[in-house]
Amino acid sequence: MTKREEEVGSWIRGDETAAEMLSRVSTLRPFSLPPPLHRVPLRVGNVLEIVGPSPSAKTHLLIQAAITCILPKHYGGFDHLSLFIDLDSRFDITRFSQILINRIRTLQGEADHDNNTLFNSCMSRFLYVRCSNSLQFLQTLKTLDQRLKKEKEVHGVGVHLLMIDSIGAFHWVDRGSMFLSLRENNRKKLFLQSVSEAVVQDIKKLLQVHPILVIATKSVIYGYRYSTATTEVKGSFMKDNWEDRCARNATRSHHHFQHREYMPSVWQSFVTHRIVLRLSDDHPVTSNSHCSSFYLLEWLLPRLSFKEKIIVNDAGVFVDS
Repeated sequence: MTKREEEVGSWIRGDETAAEMLSRVSTLRPFSLPPPLHRVPLRVGNVLEIVGPSPSAKTHLLIQAAITCILPKHYGGFDHLSLFIDLDSRFDITRFSQILINRIRTLQGEADHDNNTLFNSCMSRFLYVRCSNSLQFLQTLKTLDQRLKKEKEVHGVGVHLLMIDSIGAFHWVDRGSMFLSLRENNRKKLFLQSVSEAVVQDIKKLLQVHPILVIATKSVIYGYRYSTATTEVKGSFMKDNWEDRCARNATRSHHHFQHREYMPSVWQSFVTHRIVLRLSDDHPVTSNSHCSSFYLLEWLLPRLSFKEKIIVNDAGVFVDS
């Protein structure tokens, strides 16, 4: 019997002490994520999927959540580590640093020395890993348990947020490898379903040991009808061409479409919460970094009856009131 099972058993039997009860409740309390992720309470063990075309501020939401995680508690943060797994090689550390600096200046003022000290302390709690293919991703997940334990020994706090950007980055490459392996009859090749099953199993094992909230982004495919993983879009597409096509389709008439599911069912059933981001019709996205970009955010799981307009600019992500 694991320690967690013993704790649950004690609670059921009623012989749990007050200190044990408070410790358990504090561990399971909802995460107070910044807007616009504040509408639905998220807890340890939840898996939030952020769906949207490219671009749609998905990575910006990860950055904002990560900054909240690494900031000290008296600055409204969690004072814990965050781990960012970059699967599409689009993470911009300069952009991350700028948003963190702006957040610190807003909270602390213009004292340069103190700002630099706090900035360095926060950056030391931000962990980053980049993977170039599914094998590297799986290898990273299988070694995360030991790495997180070592990081906790060094920093005195553990990882609270595990962010994956973007979970479907290798989908089409793995899909092509699946057909190639069938043609060559090579059983050593990784099949699409087995890759997703291994990813989900490794994350589940991690969640059994570490109190973590998982947030994953996923680039979207738009179509006239919603489809499950068993009716995936046919044909082999290179990743960049596919994402460009998605962005063009979304820009032209995203409000007439529903996003089409392409990830295997094992991943779909693993997700506990889902939001979708779309371009706003009222304000087109601008390429000028000094201008603001506007998007619509909608909760699909659980489904909320309203949509929120969000603004992305140099200072971060904000809800348009």
